[in-house]
Amino acid sequence: MTTGEGAAALRADAGPDAGADLAAEVLRPVRGLHAFEACVEQLGTAVRLGLYPRGSLLPAERELAERMGVSRATLREAIAALRAAGVVQTRRGRGGGTVVVQRPTLPQRTSAAQRAARRSAWLDVLDFRRIVEPGAAALAASRDLTETQRQRLRTAHAAVVSAAQPATHRQADSRFHLTVASLTGSPHTIEAVTAVQAGLHEMLSAIPVLPTNIDHSDAQHARIAAAVLEGDGPRARRAMEEHCDDTAALLRGLLD
Repeated sequence: MTTGEGAAALRADAGPDAGADLAAEVLRPVRGLHAFEACVEQLGTAVRLGLYPRGSLLPAERELAERMGVSRATLREAIAALRAAGVVQTRRGRGGGTVVVQRPTLPQRTSAAQRAARRSAWLDVLDFRRIVEPGAAALAASRDLTETQRQRLRTAHAAVVSAAQPATHRQADSRFHLTVASLTGSPHTIEAVTAVQAGLHEMLSAIPVLPTNIDHSDAQHARIAAAVLEGDGPRARRAMEEHCDDTAALLRGLLD
């Protein structure tokens, strides 16, 4: 069976309007600076909850973009992320569209209880990160940093920006966050951020690399570094909160 035939068979099984009414209530205008991550979260969650069952078609791009209050370009980037994660397929031409082909899941060798426990643990990491890392950024900004410390942060940020490979970028990303934590001079803070980054790395390794998200992340890193170097604690906290929120939205959309 070809990809197109398989998608057609799935659509026939699912029915044309499965979950459409409820999905219309769940999908809503996104808010925040980065609509891409919010779109991925909403669409991924809608698929995971069965509002768009396996084999069903997503609504047309124009309808989804209007419903979610985003440009069609942003919506296409979000759908591309879901496609890269193996959640949907896109068919061109007459009768085409974006078809849900599977739910994002953990490996099938794990039981439902194990998957639920893993998801619960991951969500807890995201909640803990939202508490710890913004506080670490604000505390780092409040310190009287030496020139050596300031250069360490600049170097860590430059390494993220210049990383060419996905694996290299993720490692540089973690080092940047750990560098911010190290500037606090607080062993407990450094320990907490290290634990958060370990859990985050596991989650990020389970989703595809998304260039749009990396661009957003790099821009946020620049704002965090600038706020810390300028000694602006409230601004450093806000920048890190925004960064944590966008990453969490992406992961909630793509992880099951």
